[in-house]
Amino acid sequence: MGSLFRRSFGTAVLGSVLALTAALVGAGTSAAQPPLLLPPLLSPPAADATFPVADPDPFYIQPADVADHAPGEVLKIRQLPPSYYFPGSAMWELLFRTTDSEGRPIAANTTYVLPPNHVPDGPLVSYQHIINSLGNKCKIVTELYTTDPLHQIREAAGLNIALARGWAVALPDHLGPRMAYGAAKLGGQITLDGIRAVQQVPELQVQNSKVGLGGYSGGGMATAWAAALAPSYAPELNIVGAAEGGTPMNLVKMAEALGTNPHPAFGLAMAAALGLEREYPGRIDVSGQLNDQGRWMKQMIGNGCTNEIMLFGIGRSASQMTDNKNFMDDPEAWKVMEENSLELYPGVPTAPIFEWHSPTDALIPVDSIDTTLRRYCDAGTPVQTLLTPTPDHLSAAALGLPQGLDWMDARFRGDPAPSTC
Repeated sequence: MGSLFRRSFGTAVLGSVLALTAALVGAGTSAAQPPLLLPPLLSPPAADATFPVADPDPFYIQPADVADHAPGEVLKIRQLPPSYYFPGSAMWELLFRTTDSEGRPIAANTTYVLPPNHVPDGPLVSYQHIINSLGNKCKIVTELYTTDPLHQIREAAGLNIALARGWAVALPDHLGPRMAYGAAKLGGQITLDGIRAVQQVPELQVQNSKVGLGGYSGGGMATAWAAALAPSYAPELNIVGAAEGGTPMNLVKMAEALGTNPHPAFGLAMAAALGLEREYPGRIDVSGQLNDQGRWMKQMIGNGCTNEIMLFGIGRSASQMTDNKNFMDDPEAWKVMEENSLELYPGVPTAPIFEWHSPTDALIPVDSIDTTLRRYCDAGTPVQTLLTPTPDHLSAAALGLPQGLDWMDARFRGDPAPSTC
């Protein structure tokens, strides 16, 4: 199950993500690049964009005693009005305690959708959207209610397929309170704690539910990390399967392959670099390496959603954003990428895996998928792989959906998991 109808560039470049992280760190300077032509009449916002502008809704204020709560413990809950995306379903939002990438307690949120045909303790799916953003206005729960066509979630309607089967759905904002786009392991932890949270509330009717995970590309990263982390991070959860598609499993390889040439979706790579700086402020310095062009770009996208980020990044490159010739030489940046690469993470999911991708996907290292899944197979985890008959990343997303839904339905029924190991 995946994020199947996302804006075309949104899915395409999650993988290019961390190349810029390595590209904007290090020491030293070089001769300035030719000036970047900035769009006329566009001045950067006055506020610094190192961290996102706070959401004005007081619901998201992190309690001072967050560290006193266990991971997944509910801090706040409220019922939401109906969403036109999910006719007939009831909606809630939960703020819960989770853990960031460096082990610090933080608060995150998830949206919960309960269809009218759900039975108590019936199936629960945690669905990880591709968010690809840096601003709080881009949270899933916010976009579910916006009337701005630029910020609507076009793939959300596809979740009605799951809701029609009576499955409850949790939609975590897996980038966390800092909108740390690019921090893959964080997404897995937030996903697991979001499941813990909704299962603590009796009126949500999923206290003893079987749980499935789903996501594609960027959502697949959070999904795959949740599956791999669950045995150690949340072993009590009854996760019966994870359906993950087009998942980048080695960010180091991706960064090495991408280089610093101009790219139509460079904005998303820049956004990921800034997101990782937010998540690892003591280990990654992006802002300190930016030249005037880079600082302009940071301010323009630092609170943006996918469309703004794409607009301001079209055709730009990392080499335009910094005057540092040695911008790919920082060992700490590469270490952060290693820590967010599933191929290099020794943990193995115990729940069955359904995985799909295009065998000729040029945006993600397919060999890393193969290596990771082989390791899972060797450890005894049932893995079913679907190679889609399509050449690219985007079209593969939708082609795996029908099989992913049927596969998950069988896991909820308790059927033995098939394997192509």
